[in-house]
Amino acid sequence: MTEHASKTEHTSKKAVVTAGTGGIGLETALGLARQGWDVTLVARDEERGQAAVARVDEAAGRRAGRFVRADLSSLAETRRLGERLAGEGGLDLLVNNVGGMWTDRRENPEGIEASIALNHLSPYVLTEELLDALAAAAPSRIVNVTSSSIAAAQTVFDEAEPPGPHYGLAVTGRAKLAHLAYTLELAGRLEPRGVAVLAADPGAAATDNAAQMTVDILPPALRPHWGQIQQGVSAPVAAAARGPLAAATDPALEGRTGLVVGPAGTVDDTLLAFVTPELTESVRTWTAKLLATAGRSS
Repeated sequence: MTEHASKTEHTSKKAVVTAGTGGIGLETALGLARQGWDVTLVARDEERGQAAVARVDEAAGRRAGRFVRADLSSLAETRRLGERLAGEGGLDLLVNNVGGMWTDRRENPEGIEASIALNHLSPYVLTEELLDALAAAAPSRIVNVTSSSIAAAQTVFDEAEPPGPHYGLAVTGRAKLAHLAYTLELAGRLEPRGVAVLAADPGAAATDNAAQMTVDILPPALRPHWGQIQQGVSAPVAAAARGPLAAATDPALEGRTGLVVGPAGTVDDTLLAFVTPELTESVRTWTAKLLATAGRSS
């Protein structure tokens, strides 16, 4: 891993934003910088990282950005990243923005389907490594970026992947559902330690990932809605950062946990209806099996 670090006498709250060099992650980082935060951007591409740091510094009016290179599709590399960041002391905010959705089926370096790895397992691993650092800076927050694709999810967690053909929207929705269940469970676990855990749904936006989608990403029953979906993903990316930024910084959310913040930047309970105690227990068992498999292959 390489990094660009800034040395400054300015004392600010510290944030880590994953997939922070473009799209919603970068817009979230810029919003944090404008509010006085120091922001560590995590992503794979060094050139994009340095360009993003320059934008963060410009938004802050000072040297506020840092880039740390890591391939978050690799759970082993994500764990090493977490260990490194944890060794730096207290952390005020973790924004798990990393994710992905693809038409074709892909695998991560440990052989796990890629959208499951990026949308659930990678942020799970990073968060668990950083719990003590977040507690040390309490009151602190974790913001997990979620998605309305949850509505298309198959809620069966018996096997690593859902039964039947691979449809990117449904597979990603299932991974996001698993992570939302983890988010709510984690909120209860960390409340006594002063760490709030929130989910944020940014809504549809014109991200680089969205531009690569084709109609084949949808289960057949949803394909008549492709035109409507394409219209949704033409929305400005900057507007989509409203939810994550509100979840990260809104003073009205101080002391509150286990909530979902919607695209408008306000609390929205819509996605909570998909999470039940039975599903949470299934996800807990499923996640443990996947991580054990990844550990054997890394």
